[in-house]
Amino acid sequence: MTISTSDPRKDLIAAKAAELGFDACRFADVTQAWPAGERLAEFLDLGRHGEMTWLETTAERRSHPRAMWAGARTAIMLGTNYGPDADPLDKLEHRDRGTISVYAQGDDYHELIKGRLKQLASWLVGRFGGELKVFVDTAPLMEKPLAEQAGLGWQGKHTNLVSREFGSWLFLGSILTELELAPDGTSGGSCGQCAACLDICPTNAFPAPFQLDARRCISYLTIELKGPIPREFRRALGNRIYGCDDCLAVCPWNKFATVAHEQRLHAREALRAPSLEDLAALDDGAFRALFARSPVKRIGRDRFIRNVLYAIGNSGEPRLAASAERLLADPSPLVRGAAVWALSRLLDRDAFSMLRQATHEADADVLSEWDQPASEV
Repeated sequence: MTISTSDPRKDLIAAKAAELGFDACRFADVTQAWPAGERLAEFLDLGRHGEMTWLETTAERRSHPRAMWAGARTAIMLGTNYGPDADPLDKLEHRDRGTISVYAQGDDYHELIKGRLKQLASWLVGRFGGELKVFVDTAPLMEKPLAEQAGLGWQGKHTNLVSREFGSWLFLGSILTELELAPDGTSGGSCGQCAACLDICPTNAFPAPFQLDARRCISYLTIELKGPIPREFRRALGNRIYGCDDCLAVCPWNKFATVAHEQRLHAREALRAPSLEDLAALDDGAFRALFARSPVKRIGRDRFIRNVLYAIGNSGEPRLAASAERLLADPSPLVRGAAVWALSRLLDRDAFSMLRQATHEADADVLSEWDQPASEV
């Protein structure tokens, strides 16, 4: 547990946070200038948020913590370690199996952390009074810059938080309070000359160090994007079917990371490296059952199966063509189009052409998948 001893109230708060299961607790002043608001404005002006229009509509409230709540004076930043028990990059070699981002292999962290935050908030009000608000990644509060300001870590060249103690694997939660608590200051960490996170990105999503173009990010493409993933990125997806950990997993600071102690954040066996063949067979009910209490469920079955089919196309396994062919009759045009692309990668030219002639497709978007240039098939 990361704590500060400069203020007895802070010691009590940090001790209570540790009791509730948080791994780090530090404090930031939210009344000062906020350069992160300018960086967000530039990100939006460049259109790098893609279809995440909610970032635009909430931009004013994100511009500064006090733009959302004028009464806030201190941010209590909490961290929960979700370190994996194996290197996520190893799973990329098993092309007939899907790779799900580490954070989504266990229970939904939003529910776990929000419950603990509410417990801590209730204790805070009872002990010290004052108004407060709690946040876990779903409100217009820029938590990574706040975490950096509080000293939980720093935003690396990949824009994610890097921690001296936990490497890449730290979920964040925050409490804004009216209480004036002395800030802890930054951690002083640095990426130095290292650019491993930039170099490993399969889709070149970083225009420059400390900048991200979400439109090229596999996490955005597999989770946020609602339609077909642009063809230029499909091969780079590999077997990543929900999110991407490459830039996180390659960070040298992970040498200090430890496995999460919270059992609910550990990977479920069914989600460690699930069979693409089994996943392609999921109907809506089976999808909901498999991903109950998982963040994966929020993208819905059709988008998920879209991702699975791209992974099948990248697998190099002709035996998986049968799974894709069955989905040519799926009710979802999104799924049918992805099935066509998968088959274009797994079948030889003659077999693909024969299948196209035998398929009666009316949806224009799916037809366009059949009609790609021969070099793409």
